[in-house]
Amino acid sequence: MAFKIASSPHLSRNFQTSTLMQRVILCTLPGVATQCYFFGWGVLIQVALAITVALISEAIVLQLRKRPVADTLKDNSALLTALLLGIAIPPLAPWWLTVMGVLFAIVIVKHLYGGLGHNIFNPAMAGYVMLLISFPVQMTSWVAPMMLASQPADLLGSLQLIFLNPSASEVEAYKLGFDGIAMATPLDTIKTDLSMGLTSIESLTKSIFNDGFGVGWFWVNMAYLAGGLAMLKLNLIRWHIPVGVLASLFICASVGYLLNPDTHVGPLLHLFSGATMLAAFFIATDPVTAATSVRGRLLFGALIGVLVYVIRTYGGYPDAFAFAILLANLCAPFIDHYIKPRTYGHRSRS
Repeated sequence: MAFKIASSPHLSRNFQTSTLMQRVILCTLPGVATQCYFFGWGVLIQVALAITVALISEAIVLQLRKRPVADTLKDNSALLTALLLGIAIPPLAPWWLTVMGVLFAIVIVKHLYGGLGHNIFNPAMAGYVMLLISFPVQMTSWVAPMMLASQPADLLGSLQLIFLNPSASEVEAYKLGFDGIAMATPLDTIKTDLSMGLTSIESLTKSIFNDGFGVGWFWVNMAYLAGGLAMLKLNLIRWHIPVGVLASLFICASVGYLLNPDTHVGPLLHLFSGATMLAAFFIATDPVTAATSVRGRLLFGALIGVLVYVIRTYGGYPDAFAFAILLANLCAPFIDHYIKPRTYGHRSRS
């Protein structure tokens, strides 16, 4: 019987990497559908564009590396990377932004390190951070939720805004709420208001918070939470990293809110705004770039949660999951080295 040596992810379940990736993609569909409902056709357009670029670029790189193209593309890893990056990019961002992000994620972050199983950073988050640092205006220009938008974009309008380089005034019309104020994400709104001297309670009175969490964002997070719970039920991921992320974020936010509710928002807003549930279940649990032991995964998740709270509260970016996950990726080998499961039959030294 031959013993096969392969790169990570090392799966103990009775299905291949391609099946794992395929099922994870299926579990994201409730969140993607909810995101489309609240933010329009641009979400699907960005995802479709990202997937197209990812498959083409991976095929070209595999051809240059003299690797089997068809068999490698079937592992669905490029498809999942493109999906995660596509839903993280603002729905009406220009097409070249998505193309650059996907090319960086696939060609540089994934294949420059040797391909699937060899990359030290999560490709989707590395591509997102590259775009956020390089093009902060475009990457923070989210459209208003459909029910608050002064001029919701239909399918044709979304295609024109993404691919035809419209004027600034045309783009801005789709980013305005019914009160005529340029729309930002709930976390960005709070951070901006606090920097202007408003309290968190005053900021929460704005129209984007009329359901208490941010119009649309609560239900988007609930949908990704449902998909994450489905992955746990199907044994696609372990519970340790999501619990570590959410528990540490909840504790940090609770302490901050109890100390000063005027300058800190409550823990529920942290949990159900931005990319919290998407990142906790679908991104941080990447088996290639996360820690591997049970205690290591808990620590890995807790580190992400703490970093998210610190950056959201004291840093310059309203949502910090991409930065937190990349920093935790750097720490994963260190965590695995010092937190190892005890060998069966051996006593621990006192």
